[in-house]
Amino acid sequence: MALVDEITAVAHELKQWRRDIHAHPELGFEENRTADFVAKKLTEFGLEVFRGIGKTGVVGVLKVGNETRSIGLRADMDALPILENNTFAHRSTHDGTMHACGHDGHTTMLLGAARYLAQSGKFRGQVNFIFQPAEEGIGGARAMIADGLFQQFPCDQLFAMHNAPSVPVGKFGAVPGIRTAAGAFFDIDIRGTGAHGAYPHQSVDPVIIAAELVTSLQTIVSRNISPAQAAVVSVTQVHSGDAYNVIPAKARLSGTVRTLSLPLLEKVEHRMRALASGITAAHGAIAEVSFRTLFHPVINDETVTREAIDVCIELVGADNVITDAPPGTGSEDFSFMSEVVPGCYLILGNGTGSSPLHNPDYDFNDEALVYGASFFAKVVESQLAARDL
Repeated sequence: MALVDEITAVAHELKQWRRDIHAHPELGFEENRTADFVAKKLTEFGLEVFRGIGKTGVVGVLKVGNETRSIGLRADMDALPILENNTFAHRSTHDGTMHACGHDGHTTMLLGAARYLAQSGKFRGQVNFIFQPAEEGIGGARAMIADGLFQQFPCDQLFAMHNAPSVPVGKFGAVPGIRTAAGAFFDIDIRGTGAHGAYPHQSVDPVIIAAELVTSLQTIVSRNISPAQAAVVSVTQVHSGDAYNVIPAKARLSGTVRTLSLPLLEKVEHRMRALASGITAAHGAIAEVSFRTLFHPVINDETVTREAIDVCIELVGADNVITDAPPGTGSEDFSFMSEVVPGCYLILGNGTGSSPLHNPDYDFNDEALVYGASFFAKVVESQLAARDL
């Protein structure tokens, strides 16, 4: 194993940073304390710091020599609206908000790499350390791009990493091609006619219609999509009514859709709209559908990914690098960045005993910090090799 010695030597300090961020989670576009923390550290390391890119986004720039080659390294900073179950000392101090996806660890790993590279200077070119806000379906990547991210900080290649609870610590995954799914959120508002609960014949009951529609939406995947194609339609919220004895006038269904291509996502949307319109009309009600595409598929560039694989093998050996695996149905807005710059989105083991992502019992595994930080450091030294040293 060939992790960066200077990074493993400060593992305890990285753990302190990570736990501090974990204890103070912030939702998308509200990462003010986190951005302050990141900017302060980058300034201490001697980087040039730029703030307000994508509202709360931060970019640190480190340049060595006069070469024009450049690499972007990206970490996400936002937390989730989840009430944390954990009772350890660094649990969330903000009830109802927690780092349930490990962005506290991602941010810390990139800070660790930034400090090492600033101290060592073993490369020639420019590194753009991109700390992104609002990854969790709120549009942080698009906001940074719209603010001129890649015009102001051009990158030849781009790397990002996400922890994987099902993978042992010390393992990486770097696979070319489609890695994550396109994703959308939807709301279906059903408008019927309210009535007294004792006189249902006077109503057009949106609850009954909603129940029928929940079942019918499942036929999109089972009957409209080829079994050879991956698609998910999940109704995750049902809202209606306020009283025991009142049939409400409105109901709302909300949820998410995931597919491995944008055309398939469009097909799901078309069928959802048709089912909502037809079923509600058959009952004498109307439906309004809001379908919002929030993620494109992440597609790893073949060449960039092969280069990432070489670095991972150097760090942990070929037996600990996953190079062939099916794409997942989770989504990630790194997709929008990798549509602009050739990139690789890696996975990093968080331990087989870890709770799942987006779970109130989840915590990032501090043992993984040195692995992620070492990768970010080594991929810079590999791709921006100091040819004159």
